[in-house]
Amino acid sequence: MAEYFNKIANRYDSWYLTKTGQYVDRTEKRLIFSMMHTKKGRALDLGCGTGNYTLELYKRGFNVVGTDLSFEMLKIAKTKLPNVPFIKANAYNLPFKDESFDLVLSVTMFEFLKEPEKAVKEIYRVLKPNGEVVIGTMNGRSSWFFFKRLKSLFVETAYRYARFYTPKELEDILLSTGFKEVESRGIIYFPSFFPFLSLAEKMDERFSERLKEIGAFIAVRGVKDKTV
Repeated sequence: MAEYFNKIANRYDSWYLTKTGQYVDRTEKRLIFSMMHTKKGRALDLGCGTGNYTLELYKRGFNVVGTDLSFEMLKIAKTKLPNVPFIKANAYNLPFKDESFDLVLSVTMFEFLKEPEKAVKEIYRVLKPNGEVVIGTMNGRSSWFFFKRLKSLFVETAYRYARFYTPKELEDILLSTGFKEVESRGIIYFPSFFPFLSLAEKMDERFSERLKEIGAFIAVRGVKDKTV
C-alpha cells in the first residue's frame, strides 16, 4: 500500500482543495474534534498522510508527531510543518516508548490495515494512562462508499484496497484491547455527487449519533485505563 500512496500523494493532497474535499474535510474535522476530550499535551497523528490533521493538531497547541508508511506523503506533510517531526513508521511496531502520548489520532488509516487489532494494541502501549485515542475511518454501509467502491472496479482508487468497518466493529476492537469510555458516531449521509451541500451539512450536524450506522465517515473514541 505504501507504494500506491507514494504514487498518488500529490493528487491526494490536492483533493482537499476541491469543493467536495473541503466539505468532507470540515465535516469530518467537526466530528473528530467534537469527540476529542484531550486539549493539550503530546499527540501522535498515526497514518498522517500529507499532514492534514497534523497541521490542525499543531494549530490547537499540541506537541505533535506524524507517522506514515508513505515517504512521498511525509514529504508533503513536512513542507506544511517544517518544525514538526514526521517519521516513516509501521503502525504495528511504533518507534516510541511506552506511555509516550496523551492523544493518538488516526484518520483514514485503519481501512488499509490487515491486522487492526495489532495496531490498536500498539496505540494502547504508547498512550499514557488516561490517554485518549480517536480513530476515524470509512463506513462501507453508506451510500457514499457504495458508489466509490463501484467506481473502483473500473478505475484504480484507494477504495479498491480498503477494508470497511461498522461503528460496532471499531468499538469492539477498542474494548477488547482494554479501552474504556468507548463511543462512536457517524457523519456524511449523502453520496459524493449530492449537489446541496448546505442541506447535507445540516443533516450531518443533527444526526451524527442517531444515524451513525449509515454515515460515510465513522469515528470511535476510547480512553486508556489510568490504573494500568
